[in-house]
Amino acid sequence: MAVYSIAKAKDNLSKLVDEAAAGEEVAITRHGKVIAYVRPAVERPIRQPPRELVAQIVERAKSRSSHGENAVDIIRRMRDGEFD
Repeated sequence: MAVYSIAKAKDNLSKLVDEAAAGEEVAITRHGKVIAYVRPAVERPIRQPPRELVAQIVERAKSRSSHGENAVDIIRRMRDGEFD
């Protein structure tokens, strides 16, 4: 692993980024202690909940009783001082 002081890292930022893009990890130090790493980015897949879980949540929401007023209207009435 390559190690750079903050001053050298500032002067060689493009080189550090190129090293990280090539799969290397680069440590940046201040007063001899590692304070940061420049690493290759890891792409994470977009996770979707299972369709069955979504269907269960929708069914549960449909079975709940309604209070006749949605949350937005309740919050607006609270904001406007109707609940004092």
